[in-house]
Amino acid sequence: MACGLRDDFDLHFVIINRSANVPYMSTYLHDLGIPCYLFTYTSKIDIPKILSNLYKLIRKIEPEIVHTHLLIANLLGLTAARLAGVRRRIYTRHHSSYNHIYHPHGVIYDRYSNYLATDIVATSPVVKRILMEWEKVAEDKIHYIPHGLNFDYFERVSDIEISEVARKYVPPGKWPVIGVISRFTEWKGVQYVIPAFARFLAHYPDAYLILANAVGDYTEHIHKLLLELPEGSFRTIRFEAHTAALYKLFNIFIHVPIDEHSEAFGQVYIEAMAAGVPMVCTISGIAHEIIQHGRNAYVVPYKDSEAILQGMLTLIGNPDMATKIVKQAKEDVKIFSLDRKIKLLQKLYSS
Repeated sequence: MACGLRDDFDLHFVIINRSANVPYMSTYLHDLGIPCYLFTYTSKIDIPKILSNLYKLIRKIEPEIVHTHLLIANLLGLTAARLAGVRRRIYTRHHSSYNHIYHPHGVIYDRYSNYLATDIVATSPVVKRILMEWEKVAEDKIHYIPHGLNFDYFERVSDIEISEVARKYVPPGKWPVIGVISRFTEWKGVQYVIPAFARFLAHYPDAYLILANAVGDYTEHIHKLLLELPEGSFRTIRFEAHTAALYKLFNIFIHVPIDEHSEAFGQVYIEAMAAGVPMVCTISGIAHEIIQHGRNAYVVPYKDSEAILQGMLTLIGNPDMATKIVKQAKEDVKIFSLDRKIKLLQKLYSS
């Protein structure tokens, strides 16, 4: 994305990192010849120093626009930009209703960011609604700019790459493979997938469940549910870098957030569609804009293990239907191109 924007804008990046290690993004930007500045944040003790250094850096660079992402960068970056007199201060809202439901104290930080920002990027209409209806942000301050995908990444994954990832995670003879890529947190709904899969095994004894991105504050509860599954019927993965190859292992992908607004965007919806995996899902975040039951996914009600089971059985038992859904999904998802996102950012920055 930086490559597309730097033709029209003089870009500078600031990364606030949790460790002193140089992140990959910094190396990538350096290779592109784009200035990148690193700050280390380990605790709240670092805030005054980082804020002071950000202020000095902004005064030195004199940007016309500062655009921040995620909590610490929003709080410190927008504050420093305001103090330094930057007139255009933008932040991207990457969460939706999470703080309102699970961390009410976090709403204070959200409102502070809303106040400091001159413009807010909403990644989905759901986020825009939360900002307007729950946090009373003026509509003309909000800009809908969804995430974009590099579709070539999913199209050009090789059989060798897929085989290498399969050897890591899928034992021989296991079929069908059911995939989930969700943090272990309550609102992702993984706790409803596991009982569905347990009953799915009665129909397909060699089925295999892969739970990727398997970390989070709901881990203990999820692990108790996994203890009820037969040994050797599942695998948890903390992190797999080659996401495209991982998706190719799945015969069915499942993503079932517990309500319509918990997902701010839901990148995995569009990744699964681009990867060509038939999906069982609930409607949350960006799914409101693209997912249609029977057209490009199998949609189920919230918090419903039985419906998830029926979705899996339907897609596995009807390969023609699954193929049709995959074909349509790959066509529908094209609206979420990286090029579109870059053009929308260019329009925002130039306005």
